[in-house]
Amino acid sequence: MDPKLLIKQRERERAVQVGRVTRVGMLLNLLLIPAKLWSGYTGNSRAVVADGVHSISDFATGLAVLIGVRYWTAPPSQDHPYGYKRLESLISFCIGALLALAGIGIVYDAVVNMFNPSAKPVGSAAALAVTLFSVVSKELLYRWTLAKGKDLKSDILIAGAAEHRSDALSSVPVLITVGVAMWVPSLAFLELSGAFLIALLVLRSAVGICSQAAHTLLDGNAGPEVDRKIKEFARGIDGVKDLHKLRARLVGQGLILDMHVSVDGNMSLYDADETAHRVEYALYTAEAAEYIGREIFDALVHIDPWRGVSHDAPEQNAVREQLP
Repeated sequence: MDPKLLIKQRERERAVQVGRVTRVGMLLNLLLIPAKLWSGYTGNSRAVVADGVHSISDFATGLAVLIGVRYWTAPPSQDHPYGYKRLESLISFCIGALLALAGIGIVYDAVVNMFNPSAKPVGSAAALAVTLFSVVSKELLYRWTLAKGKDLKSDILIAGAAEHRSDALSSVPVLITVGVAMWVPSLAFLELSGAFLIALLVLRSAVGICSQAAHTLLDGNAGPEVDRKIKEFARGIDGVKDLHKLRARLVGQGLILDMHVSVDGNMSLYDADETAHRVEYALYTAEAAEYIGREIFDALVHIDPWRGVSHDAPEQNAVREQLP
């Protein structure tokens, strides 16, 4: 089978896994949203109601991922010859931006209510139980989603995991507020200092998500270690003498490459072309993806005659400059 068809098959399988993990998070939010809103309203707890609204934003994020995954796995078109894989990074950036807004909102709410006597929280057993369940379930969901995201090398799942962690952390001061209001009402103001700490953690996570997504959207590379593995893999292909001028840019969770491959200068044009195709197809295989750590979506190979000098050795490059 054509290696590129196998890539599409692996992408479809990955999209199915991303969809499954996302739906689990959405189902949990569907359970938490009415529970938080109801317990907050009946227990006269503004904090719990606000936490319920935060869960609504989580649900909306999951919905955006489910819709987006259908588009970024779509095949290339005439208008978009490289496909739509950057959409995954764009949605990740939007999730990071929403997290940043959530962090800013937590700070704003804490400052506004710091000197507001009417904002004094009122506790209830139902609100306490729902918030405790939210903290525990969201933390477990965060760890599971993060593990799946790393396994599938999915930035969108890693960003979703950060969203779950944000929800869990933002529920901690709510839990403290409800508990303190029930047992020591005079110390309810302590929740505000916790809110500032949580906001800083949320903002830090948002900056990380946005910076990684922006790096991908701006044609960033995957790092020197990935470049090294690409070179090692390509040099092991029959007919390849050396590899240089490698440029690897991130597109979604995979890479698009262009490189110069050195072959025997006495090789016929036909054989040199066959070597270039052999390198391309080898890079599309599952073995290459496993070795390199990233799927190769497209590779452009330029053929050069081998001059007996490695382009990765500076002392040999000085000799190469003297060659005709």
